[in-house]
Amino acid sequence: MIKRMPVLVLNAGSSILPLALALSTIKPALSLPPPQDTPEEVLRTQIITQARSPVDGKLLTAAEYAQLQAQLEAGAVPQLSPEVRQNIFLLRVLKLIRTVVPFRVGPL
Repeated sequence: MIKRMPVLVLNAGSSILPLALALSTIKPALSLPPPQDTPEEVLRTQIITQARSPVDGKLLTAAEYAQLQAQLEAGAVPQLSPEVRQNIFLLRVLKLIRTVVPFRVGPL
């Protein structure tokens, strides 16, 4: 026995109102970016004149960034205070202890 699939047949006498309602709910896709966005091709050709410091993250000009890079490559690393060095050392020791001796804090 062959099952037949229902077929929608529109003839001159049928109402097109359901079809019109179905088509009215379809919304167009917005595939283009907003006009205020700068195209990627333009962004690729722009010369970057500002950068962020790798030390503290503040904005620098191109000359200041080049000077800082030269200082970092020369080994002129900013020195930390002894208290900060001690805290970093203790954090590293704590991390080592946690990897060697796993323990849980709180109820079992």
